[in-house]
Formats: sequence, structure tokens, C-alpha cells
Amino acid sequence: MKQILKTTIKSRPNIIFILMDDLGWRDLSIYGSPFYETPNLDKLAMQGMIFSDAYASCPVCSPTRASILTGKYPAGVGVTNFISHNGAHPSRGRLIDAPYIDHLPLSEKSLASALKDGGYQTWHIGKWHLGKDQYYPEHHGFDINIGGCYWGHPGNGYFSPWKIPNLPDPEPGIFLTDYLTDRAIELVKERSDSPFFLNLWYYAVHTPIQAKEELIEKYRKKTAALGIDQTDPFVEGDFFPAEHKKHLRIKRRIIQSDPAYAALIEIVDSNIGRLMAVLDETGLSDNTIVFFTSDNGGLSTAEGSPTCNAPLAEGKGWMYEGGTREPLFVRWPQRIKAGSLCSEPVTSPDFYPTILEMAGLPFKPEQHIDGESLMPLLAESGSLKREAIYWHYPHYGNQGGTPGSSVRCGRYKLIEFFEDQSLELYDLQTDIGEQKNIISEKPETARYLGSLLKKWQEKCNACFPEPNPDFTGPV
Repeated sequence: MKQILKTTIKSRPNIIFILMDDLGWRDLSIYGSPFYETPNLDKLAMQGMIFSDAYASCPVCSPTRASILTGKYPAGVGVTNFISHNGAHPSRGRLIDAPYIDHLPLSEKSLASALKDGGYQTWHIGKWHLGKDQYYPEHHGFDINIGGCYWGHPGNGYFSPWKIPNLPDPEPGIFLTDYLTDRAIELVKERSDSPFFLNLWYYAVHTPIQAKEELIEKYRKKTAALGIDQTDPFVEGDFFPAEHKKHLRIKRRIIQSDPAYAALIEIVDSNIGRLMAVLDETGLSDNTIVFFTSDNGGLSTAEGSPTCNAPLAEGKGWMYEGGTREPLFVRWPQRIKAGSLCSEPVTSPDFYPTILEMAGLPFKPEQHIDGESLMPLLAESGSLKREAIYWHYPHYGNQGGTPGSSVRCGRYKLIEFFEDQSLELYDLQTDIGEQKNIISEKPETARYLGSLLKKWQEKCNACFPEPNPDFTGPV
């Protein structure tokens, strides 16, 4: 019996989950970027299934990360905002931000813990941002933690010394993305016979936007060749398309043209190419599943606004598509048809049950209560059973977004803004840019989606912001 069990464990697929930080839906050439170059990621995507309507469960990072590891929507976990340990949130406007938990609770049975129970080696590399020391990856089922701490970005920059609390600094000048990939390659090469789960969560492409000078120069030349080096990439205008916020002005990037950001993306692309080459060299490619996605939309309205998510509206920190729609592709040579496409909406909680099914492990329905396995989609054998997917962000974003909730059901998406309880309804099939609010044209659809959203909010005990009695700004 023991020998049979050992053989079964050894035959299970390895799993690599690559999560980018702040990478937008259109930041890869295969997703339509006219400026960034991502040949390795394009190749990887074409070897599996590409999703057009994949979503992060929140427009900022920590909630999405918690959602991936728990199989729950952020509102159900209680982590609904990026975790700040220094009071950096813009928590007051007309409303006072809803409270949130500043760590991933130890009571959650993480995806890593479930895989570890199933015989997997579990490794975390890169950004964590889910609480301080007692909530680090090693306390959530990971055997190895390299660089995962409470930091939300490499505050000392991408070139060593980084001064990341639990990551030794090598000689000065080493690029963080290169270093993390080197550690991933070492783990793959030094693995035991048991299958592995590599949770590779790069710090890139979060600010500060830094890259190697030779690559930055390459893209400077490219802007000149394309004739966009003299074009102002920014416009300042109304808080469009939010009709209830017309008194505000937002500065937003309207074209992809930042040489440093393009270089940072290329560094990521080349490193993932290096990792995939090692899988080939070690004979692991056929039995290794690779996921690639991001934790929220590209940064387009603040902090230098290095990218543009058009045709999607806005970006990180917003309830619009630019804040939550993500690149997602999954490669599994033994089970997923190369070059396959999927347009069904999927979201972060789905990864937990999907990976359990892929690993041949039993579901944990009491844990991943909001996720649904994507295997029917990946195997092209069926569709998902749920009716809708949801978001709840009861906070002010650093990027200009305001507190709200939203629901997508089929082609329609309803957004509820908490400042004035206004509603916006969009037909994403004909208006992916959310430019025309059709709530007056489709009142019954709006009411139905509103009822779904309300029931879901009640189900997950969602917290809401409170009125700010000290607010004196414009209504």
C-alpha cells in the first residue's frame, strides 16, 4: 500500500504559479500591447489556454493574493485593501474606509497547506504582502520562503542591496527579478522525487519603475522609431466615465510608451524564458502545469502612471475593467490543448479548487467556498455552473478610485458606488471600455444584478464605509 501511494504522489504534476504585481491586461504583446515585447510569455501562452475575461478579485494587491490562497472572495476573508503598516491609505473622503484585516488569518487552510498535505514540496518566492512575521509563508504551508515578507514593493529598488527583511543581499547591482528566478531554478534542479508547488510571485512590475540601462535605451530608441517620443502620453480630464464624479480631474496615461516600464517587463519575460528552458532541460515540462496572471490592473492614473490599459477604462485601484481584468494563461501539455482560447469570466478564488483537481487531491469545499474548478474550461469539456462573479472594494484607492462593489453576470456588469449609492451598468460585449452607462436603457437588468450583488454582500458579511462627519468637500 505504501509503495502504491508513493508512486501516485510521484506521478502528480508539478505546479508553477506565476503572479505578477500590477501587470495590466494589455501589458503583453499577445494581449495586444503595441510597445512591450514579451516573446517568451507569448510562446508560453500559445502552448496552453489563453483567457480573455480573467479577473483579479480586487483592484489592489493584498486582497487578490489572499483570495488565491484561500479560494474565497476578499470580502469573505476580511482582507479587502492592500495591507498598510504605516497608515498610508487615503482612508477618508465623503466616507471613512471600511475596516479590514491586515494579515492572512492562520485559521485559513491555504492552498499551499492543502498541497503539502497531499505530498507536495511547497516553495514561495517573491512578494507576499499578507501580514508581518507570524503570518509569513512558512506559517501558511510553505516549506521554503525566499523573499516573502510584509513589504508590498521593493522599497529600496530592484538593484541590490534591496534590504528586504528576510532576503540576504548579494553583491551590489544584482537585479531582484534575476535573483528570484535564480533561486527558483536552483529549487527545481535540487528538488526531491516528490512533486513541487512553486509559488513564484515576482515583485515586478510594481513601482519603483527601474530596469537595466541598456534595455531602457533600447526602448528609448523604439519610441523614436515609432514616432511617439515627442507625444505627451498623459491627459488630464474629467473623472470619466463616473458621472457622479464629474467635479474631479484625473491625470491618466493614454499610450504605452514608458521605456523603463517596457524594459522591466522584458526582464520578467526573459527570466520566465530561463525558467521554462530549465523545465525543458530537466525533462519536467510535460508534467509541469504553469499558471501566469496578475494581482490587479496596470498602474495608469497615479505614481508616474507607467502603463495604459486602453481599451479598458482606468487601472489599478478602480472598479472599472482596467483595475481588475488580467492576463491569464495556463499550460499543461498533457491535458490542455495548445493555442486554445476561453472567453468565460473567471476569477482569483477559482485557482484553489482548480489546482486541487489538477493534483488529484480532494476538494475542500468548506475552504474554497467561492471558487469553482476551471478544469471543464481547460479541458474544453464543459462550462462553469455559477451565474456571476463579484468584487467589493470599500476603500479609497491611491490611484483615484472610490469605494464600491460590482458584479458581472454574462455580458453585463453593474457597479455600485458607495459615496452616493449611484449605479452604473455596462454591456461588456459591445462596450469593453465602459464608456456608456446603459442603466436607463436596461432598468430590469440593473435591478436583477443589483439583487445578486446585495445577496452576495450579505452572504459574505461584507463591511461598508461609514459617512465622514468632517467632510467639507464638493458633493
